[in-house]
Order: sequence, then C-alpha cells, then structure tokens
Amino acid sequence: MAQHLAEVIWQRGEQDFLDRRYSRSHVLRFDGGVEVKGSSSPHVVPLPYSDAAAVDPEEAFIAALSACHMLWFLDLAARAGFRVDRYHDEAVGEMGRDDKGKAWVAKAALHPATAFSGDKQPTLEQLQQLHHTAHEECFIANSVKTEIVCHPKLI
Repeated sequence: MAQHLAEVIWQRGEQDFLDRRYSRSHVLRFDGGVEVKGSSSPHVVPLPYSDAAAVDPEEAFIAALSACHMLWFLDLAARAGFRVDRYHDEAVGEMGRDDKGKAWVAKAALHPATAFSGDKQPTLEQLQQLHHTAHEECFIANSVKTEIVCHPKLI
C-alpha cells in the first residue's frame, strides 16, 4: 500500500518553554513540497500562543474529510456521465466529549454545493446517492469514528 508523508516542524527558539508560554506555531510540510503554517486552535490554547491565521489540527482533519469526500464524488460523477462545473463545501467540525470526558471531533458536517452543466443532469436522488457512495468510499471517513453527515445541494 502507498505511504503518505507529512513533516511537522516546530522550534523553541528563544522561548523559555518550561513556563508553558511558548508559541504553538509550526510548519506542516507535505511530500510534494508544499508548506502550510500550522498552530494549535485558539479555542484550545489562547492567543498569543496560538496563531488564528494558521491551520489547526482540527481544521486540517475536517479539510481532509471534506477533500477526500469531494475527490470520490468527482470521480463517481464523471463515471456516471455528469459534468461537474463547481464544487464548494463549507465543512464544519463539532467538538464534543466522549463517555470518558475526553475531547474529540464528534461530528463533521459536509455541505457540498455542486453545479453541473450539459444535457445530463442528476436528480436530487442521484445526487444524494453519489454523495452516499463517496462517503462509503472515502479513505479518511473509513478511518475514523467521528459521525460524518452530508447535506448536498445543487447550485
């Protein structure tokens, strides 16, 4: 099976660290060379020790779920003969606590809006089936216990 690599790079610099007043900003580097600024969520670690403009792990997780779902959806739509012109998802992750009181991403809600063109247009039922199958095939969704719901719409 394929391996997928990511580097997470953080350096203390001149910060004391032991007082726990250090920056959580770091770099996420992916195997293709792309670097993204990362940080803890300001909901978890207050500013200025977090960077609200950076990607936090919870956001990255929701983005990974959404992107995996989209990639499967696009492939399935193409196979079915539906020409997708635009796909826009405003995915939302909700934190919760499990039965042991541990925080976790309890729910991910996908809200993909899709525009199609051409003579062959999906019905609402076909659109929902494409999203259902995309969810069933998504590698990331198959890897987690988070509840994932999808609320598709045509645009």
